[in-house]
Amino acid sequence: MNQESRTSEDRYRLGMDLVEQLGSGEAVPTTFELLDMEWEVLPGTYAPHRGTGTEWYTTVIPYPKGGRFLEIGSGAGVTAIWAALHGGCSHVTATDITEAAVGSTSRNAELHGVADQVRTLRSDVFAELDAEDRFDMVFWNCSVFEAPSEFEFTRDVEWAIFDRGYEALGRYLSQVHDRLLPGGRALVTFNTLGDVDRVTAVAADSGVTLNLLDSSARNLKGYDVTYKLFEILPGTQE
Repeated sequence: MNQESRTSEDRYRLGMDLVEQLGSGEAVPTTFELLDMEWEVLPGTYAPHRGTGTEWYTTVIPYPKGGRFLEIGSGAGVTAIWAALHGGCSHVTATDITEAAVGSTSRNAELHGVADQVRTLRSDVFAELDAEDRFDMVFWNCSVFEAPSEFEFTRDVEWAIFDRGYEALGRYLSQVHDRLLPGGRALVTFNTLGDVDRVTAVAADSGVTLNLLDSSARNLKGYDVTYKLFEILPGTQE
């Protein structure tokens, strides 16, 4: 079944399938390898193995060398730590909505020797940031599956997969430019497993345009998927 033919019910079932396949259900911390590095993950944290978007976009983000980088939804911390180690960022703030993910990011920052560069914070999008916090780049690998309004999150890993009504994405798109330093850039990822038309509408409602920077076709757990990296530009297309 291709992306265009999927219904909202199909996407929901696919999202739940990926929760089962990609979620960490172990009772103790586990490790995984990605980008020729070893990572630790606390139970409940999404572990981005090979074939996931993390492996691709972490290496293609145009990091602001010497600048301040903010990642929303850091998960295990792969992108945030790569930004400090290889992206040339002088300061990185990594936030996530779950305590497990924040703990995983902190643990990996220590493991890879960048704890002094990477600040971790539990936050729902921008909610817990200081009012004056501004960055040269803000990035989010957003939760790609739209959950119904009655959906209840019962496992931490579900936050990495689902977004009720794309509400969190809407907040991100409408508020992200308020978090940029002069000349700063706002980025977001999406992929063809989610509802592309709905996200285009959410962007328009948020008063922004998504400008495609790069894409990569891959296979995730048997599903063909194209990962896309967008820059968020103020204003909507005519």
